[in-house]
Order: sequence, then structure tokens, then C-alpha cells
Amino acid sequence: MIRGRTWVFSNRPNIAASATVGGPFEAKGPLAGDFDLLHEDTWLGQDSFEKAEKKMLEQASERAIDKAGMRKEDIQFFLAGDLLDQVVTSSFSARTLSVPYLGLFGACSTSMEGLALGAVLVDGGYAERVLAGTASHNSTAEKQFRYPTEYGSQKPPTAQWTVTGAGAAVLTAEKKSNLHVTTATVGRVVDMGISDPFNMGAAMAPAAVDTIEAHFRDLKNPDYDLILTGDLGRIGHRTAADLLEKHGLKLPKDRFGDCGLMIYGEDQPVQAGASGCASSACVTYGHVLNRMRKGELRKVLIVATGALHSPLSYQQKESIPCIAHAVSIEAEEGGDPS
Repeated sequence: MIRGRTWVFSNRPNIAASATVGGPFEAKGPLAGDFDLLHEDTWLGQDSFEKAEKKMLEQASERAIDKAGMRKEDIQFFLAGDLLDQVVTSSFSARTLSVPYLGLFGACSTSMEGLALGAVLVDGGYAERVLAGTASHNSTAEKQFRYPTEYGSQKPPTAQWTVTGAGAAVLTAEKKSNLHVTTATVGRVVDMGISDPFNMGAAMAPAAVDTIEAHFRDLKNPDYDLILTGDLGRIGHRTAADLLEKHGLKLPKDRFGDCGLMIYGEDQPVQAGASGCASSACVTYGHVLNRMRKGELRKVLIVATGALHSPLSYQQKESIPCIAHAVSIEAEEGGDPS
């Protein structure tokens, strides 16, 4: 069923399992205990950072499938995307998994774009078992969008640290856990003219606000235990909260957060916070779903944010178009049977 820009899933696709993988910097953060696998170095035994990123997505996907009690042959569709040109991390991972594949590009909003589209397939009866995943790597993102880490370039306080990690979730028509995807609001591209790649939070905040407002309007002010944006960081999150309040939608501070402000500790030098596809993926598929499985949260809204620019558009002095996709997840009463 459609309400405005929001899909309401009457069959409530089930999140059978999820898995997250992180790097050594993520292992030092406050959410380290929520990762399925943490690596001691950013190379993962590979000869390039790009291959390391691909390996993380493969590991997260394989672990999620295994935790769901399945084999990769049981997965009917793999929905994935990432930040690298032509989404090669996802495409090459799909080559390894050998699963029917739909490549996506929503930049850092890809985690919820994939989960939303996977829910559409399952809810509509077009699939019974779907895998959604994404990944990012600090060194690959820096190389492509800014400066290789070897340069040691100085960054302004508005800059953010790309998460090295991957996350994946298995959606099924069959009930295998107490977690369900209930709605998804599709974002619009919003461009406020910001062109600074070191201030992504401010660029993405208006898109997050637009999607949150649409979600609350379509569903008549739903109530959530927790609402998280994907990777706005300190500046973007504060901007989004101010804009929402200005527009008449004041969210409780203790229930409105940002994944990019959760994954690293105050003692980690990440400037304004975390960014990257893995920011929302790792926090959601790890920390948030773990809390829901324990009964600490019943109903959450994840609003993954993404900047849709490229090195080419930046070099041509284009501004940064942004988008945000929101997905609500609910836990049934009585705990997780899995």
C-alpha cells in the first residue's frame, strides 16, 4: 500500500538475520561489541584497499546468510551498492556470491535503499529470500573523493571519517525472527547549493528533513522509540534538528540521534563524526537490531542519508545533490524466537 511517498508493507517482511564487519578503528569504538567480525588491519590480507572493501561485504553477506540458517543458493536476489565508481565493491561481491544481483547507488543512503527495495520484493510476493548489503572503506573513499590517506592532508572540523565496514541483512517472507520491516519512505533529491566535500553533513541535512517530514505526514505522526539519521555528523544532525523544529516537528533529543555520532568515541579523532555507507549499515544491522532483539527497543526509524556527487561533478564545480531514505523496523512483543 502507498501513502504519499511511503510504502506500507502489509505482509511485514521479516529480517531473518543480519551481520556486520568492521576494521581496527571501529574496533576501538563504543559499538565494537555489536560487530560480528572485526579486523586488525585495514588491508584484510589483500593487496589493495578496494579488494579489502569487497572482502568485508562478502564476509558480512556470508555471515548474514549463515545466521539465517541458509546457503547462498537459497538467496533469490542480492541488492547492494557502495561508494566506488560503478559500484564495483558490490558487483564484484555479487560475482563471488553468484546470486541474482541488482546494483544500487544511493551513496551513503544505500543501506536503507536496499532494505526498502528488498522489502518491496518480499511484501509483493516477488521474492521469498532477499539479501541487502553495503560497504565502505576509509582509504578507498578518501582516495576517490578527497586525497589518499598517504598524503596526510589537514581536514577542517566539518569533515567526517568514512567508516571501514560492511553490513548485510536477509529479508524473508517466512517468519524467522521477531523483527519486521513495516514501512519505507522514498527520498527526493534535495540540493541547497553546498559544494564543499568536507561539509557533507550540512549538505545532507535538508534531504533528511524532507524525508522525515514526508514520513510523519504520510503516516499521521507515528511514534518511535528511536529515530536515527545515517551520517549527518555533529553539524548536520544539529542542522536537521533545528530545521525540523522550525518546520513544526520537534523530535525528543533522547530519541533522535545519528549513526555517525554513535560508532566512534569522543576520544577518536573523527572531526564531525562518521560517514560512509557502512555508517548506517553497521549501526543498524549490528547495534540497533541487537537492542531490538533484546527487547530494549520496539519501533525504530532509520533515515539513511547520501550525497550523490562524484569526483567528476566536484571537479566541474557542481553543487552536491543529496537524498535520504527512511525505513521503519518493528519488533514483535515476546522477544526474538531465533
